[in-house]
Amino acid sequence: MTFTPLPPQQSFQTTQGINSLLGSRDGSLWMATYQGGFSRLDKNGETFSFSIKKGGVNSIIEDHAGAIWIARDHLLGSEGALCRVAGDDLKCYGKDQSDGNPAHIATAIAEDSSGDIWFGCRMLCRWNGSSISHYLEEQMDHPSGEGVVALAAGAAGSVWVALDGVGPGLGVRHYSNGSFLSYEVPGFDGATIRATALFVDRQQTLWVGTDSQGLYHVHDGHADHYAAAQGLTGNEVRTVYEDREGNVWITTDKGVDLFRDTPIVSFSSTEGLGDAAAVIARNDGSVWVGRKAALAIIRGDSISLTTVADGHPIQNVYALLEDRLGQVWLGIDRTVMLYRSGKFSKITGRDGRALDHIGKVVSFTEDIDGNIWAIAFEDLGHLDHLLRIRDHRVQEDMDLSSLMPRRAHFLGADPAGGIWIGTGDGKLAHFLNGVAKIVYPGSSGGPRLTMFSLVVDSAGIVWGPTNHGLYRWEHGKVSVMDPRNGLPCPESTAALMDRSGSLWLEGGCGYERISAADLARWTTRPEAQVTATTLGTLDGADSGWNEDRIQPNAAMSPDGRLWFVGSSSIQMIDPGRSYKNLAQPPVHIEGLVADGQSYSPSSAITLPPLTRDLQIDYAALSFVMPQRMGFRYILEGRDKDWENPGLRRQAFYSDLRPGSYRFRVIASNNDGVWNQTGATLDFKVAAAWYQMIWFRALCFVAALLLLWAIYRLRVRRVAAAMKARFDERLAERTRIARDLHDTFLQTIQGSKLVADDALSTTTDPSHMRQAMEKLSAWLARATEEGRAALNSLRTSATEVNDLADALRRALDECRIHGAMEVTFRVSGEIQEMHPIVRDEVYRIGYEAIRNACVHSRATQLTLELSYAQDLGLRIADNGVGIDPDIVRRGKSGHFGLQSMRERAARIVGKFSVESSAGSGTVVTLIVPGGIIYRPGNR
Repeated sequence: MTFTPLPPQQSFQTTQGINSLLGSRDGSLWMATYQGGFSRLDKNGETFSFSIKKGGVNSIIEDHAGAIWIARDHLLGSEGALCRVAGDDLKCYGKDQSDGNPAHIATAIAEDSSGDIWFGCRMLCRWNGSSISHYLEEQMDHPSGEGVVALAAGAAGSVWVALDGVGPGLGVRHYSNGSFLSYEVPGFDGATIRATALFVDRQQTLWVGTDSQGLYHVHDGHADHYAAAQGLTGNEVRTVYEDREGNVWITTDKGVDLFRDTPIVSFSSTEGLGDAAAVIARNDGSVWVGRKAALAIIRGDSISLTTVADGHPIQNVYALLEDRLGQVWLGIDRTVMLYRSGKFSKITGRDGRALDHIGKVVSFTEDIDGNIWAIAFEDLGHLDHLLRIRDHRVQEDMDLSSLMPRRAHFLGADPAGGIWIGTGDGKLAHFLNGVAKIVYPGSSGGPRLTMFSLVVDSAGIVWGPTNHGLYRWEHGKVSVMDPRNGLPCPESTAALMDRSGSLWLEGGCGYERISAADLARWTTRPEAQVTATTLGTLDGADSGWNEDRIQPNAAMSPDGRLWFVGSSSIQMIDPGRSYKNLAQPPVHIEGLVADGQSYSPSSAITLPPLTRDLQIDYAALSFVMPQRMGFRYILEGRDKDWENPGLRRQAFYSDLRPGSYRFRVIASNNDGVWNQTGATLDFKVAAAWYQMIWFRALCFVAALLLLWAIYRLRVRRVAAAMKARFDERLAERTRIARDLHDTFLQTIQGSKLVADDALSTTTDPSHMRQAMEKLSAWLARATEEGRAALNSLRTSATEVNDLADALRRALDECRIHGAMEVTFRVSGEIQEMHPIVRDEVYRIGYEAIRNACVHSRATQLTLELSYAQDLGLRIADNGVGIDPDIVRRGKSGHFGLQSMRERAARIVGKFSVESSAGSGTVVTLIVPGGIIYRPGNR
């Protein structure tokens, strides 16, 4: 809980001392001081002060219609003591004695069920809307102290008044049948109480604060008393207030106390019920509790302790049982006693003597034949007894160790005959006609099982709460309800059915309720899930178990209330009463902190650019159980879904982008009732210059231009690549055209001339024959030249990598043209080459070889291929050579040299031709290794 001080207000000086506060239904806070200050602080934080010239404001109330009333004192002249707020003014009543107000004073104030306003005026006054009636007029003649100091009004016209003083006619009085009488109920004598505060809560119970006697709570016809000895912060009570959830707040001279209604009522050592061992609920409505040194009996709102039984002081009361005749069987000290007709009597043994040393009785049951069965532990003799009692005498005393392998703690009657016997380690046996048959082996071979109690219902089904869940035995079939079915805790120490058929379990998590529908579903399908409603420590749970596992440890009284043996108390739950908190918690946003700078949520918030760390503080008011509240929040503009922070009351964000945001937070109370409206906070995060829209637009345009430029560059590169491919194709076509023109077409043209010559002299057979032989030679030459042209196109495509072999075949073709000495040398390690560059080298070499074979008339031809840092190709002949002018500019109509230079340029090679007339020709080509060699092979 956090307290925030209210800043000093110019129009309302809190330094005068606040005398009274009221929170009205419209969300305003009304404040009054001892010196006459009276102001309103509305929910928007604005303050308005009413004009009061003199006197103080003693009390403020809000009536059923929402009107605000105040009671004043120390007035000037004929000013009224009872005033109602009318807009920004006060409408006062009783300005003079003709209005019926005999004194210029009004102390306490209250509204009754009919809408009349009661206020203290030395005596007691009642304003009905038109006039003032008087009560307790004797106070005017014999005033006592301050007169009326407190008032409270309840339903049906009930009014309580507190007069300053004690004794006859003073103290707390009650209006009944037209007159005021001293108010007396068990535990409260109004004439002896000097009250300072009276309050009637929504349950129509009366709270009385006193000046030195603490607090009294009058309900259900009796009074509970709380003072410093019972935990109240102080004995001087000043005010009593009830909030919107029904919590009652008490202020004392030493602190603030909170009273709230819990679903679990505890009866502890304060009420004389500490160290409880067993509990039964009798048919007469009383609840009996076995404990150390006494038997406790709860009847209505009273608790009595019986400390003597059959003339002997009680040391311990253990197991309890009420039989079908209404008699109560008790394990007291080391014997068995029977309570009937208001008397205790001991049970005798088989020999007729008193049963004084049977041991600690831990369990009773009554079978269908009216036999009473009991288990007793004789620790000194290490004997466990199973007793059958009939006609107030032990008929059988059996050694349990001969019937059960482990110590038995629990008994239950089988409606079909016989009894059930349970052990601490979970073994279950059916005992009938002197024979005990084990029907369940307990924890043998599995996790250690500990049974805490045993219950047999009217259908003969056995229920066993254990440390590993609730066991259920029905006709030899065992079912277990544990956390796999939805229980919050595996341990159960007691099981009890309420009137609705719901199952209640006491265990490690407190008290768990499984509805009748879920229970029926689970009994049909043991794997089914159940929903458990849990009452834990915050609800008042004090669950536990005693080491001896005395039975029974749970009971249901005829009024439907459930009683359990707790760890240090007896605990009562009323399943028929709803404790659900239906009040939606109001939600408030406390503030916003951004990068260490605090901002008020009451004004518009614009955060600076580049805000990194953001914290939003929020709160919700629910005082029933704040530990069970829930929160959810969402930042609209950032979060996609609601966040669940648990109990955390801060939201954290970092690196929010510029823009407008709305923070929404909702909260639930302890019972899961949500305030879906919640609270909201709007704020903005300013943008830095580079986060502005114009800058983003500029960046967008720049990005478009960049993309357009990249696109244009790509188009140009693609166009250049396509142009290069087209130029390459064109160059290849040009080379083919040159080759055809220089060789094949000229040979065809020569063949045509030979044919024309032969046709010119068709009558000369000898000439015709010579012409035909010459034509045949020319056609053979054309065939060879055509084949050579095709080979120059095809050979490079069929070779994978061996440039040397391809050039060697070209040399072999050269020998066809005549006898020529050919020398071919390869140096260096053969490298993997780029196929396109290799083809260009081959075509340059092929062209040089063909030219040497066809035109040089050489007798020697040398070819050198070197694989070094760069690729080198040298072709030399000893022929007639080439005219230097032709080497420089080429020969008109021939394209061989030009084609070789163009190919060399495309592959970034160095191409040279050295020749002179009569000295032969040398063609050299050097290609950079980075161009022709494959990466990794250089």
